[in-house]
Amino acid sequence: MQAQLPPKPSKTQRKKAMHALQSLGESLVDLSPEQLARLDLPEALFAAVCEAQRLRSREARRRQLQYIGRLMRGVDAQAIAARLADLQGESALARAQFHTLERWRARLIEDDAALTEWLSAHPRSDAQQLRQLIRIARQELAAGKPPHASRALFRLLRESLRPDPSAADSGAEGAAGP
Repeated sequence: MQAQLPPKPSKTQRKKAMHALQSLGESLVDLSPEQLARLDLPEALFAAVCEAQRLRSREARRRQLQYIGRLMRGVDAQAIAARLADLQGESALARAQFHTLERWRARLIEDDAALTEWLSAHPRSDAQQLRQLIRIARQELAAGKPPHASRALFRLLRESLRPDPSAADSGAEGAAGP
């Protein structure tokens, strides 16, 4: 008896797969150069994506996206899709953190008790600088001035959430020895 080969995918299935690859390539074109570099794409695909980002003509871009889809057939598209999903997840996390900081800033400007809450949750924060920026932000808000202090407050809150680089450096220096 002869072993039966699995049936070939239909033309419709092949076209769906090609469109899926082209759509994944289009997602790559929408990324910033920094995000694109983090994906570690094959050289030919990276160059094709960069070229598509440069093109402004609708028809030229469409042809370039088809070319990217063709190149995607020769690479591990699932791995690229997984890395892209991770990258987009990081973006979603960054957006969530941004919105959390915005809410904290608003609370700090509106309510004095929020400062105590922030300082208990983030003891590394500079309390004096926070108080000063909150006071100035309230004055700017009352006077209808541009929110310079409010923006500075946001930056200070964001910096308070970042890991302390001096703690990592002092541990590394101590381990190195004389």
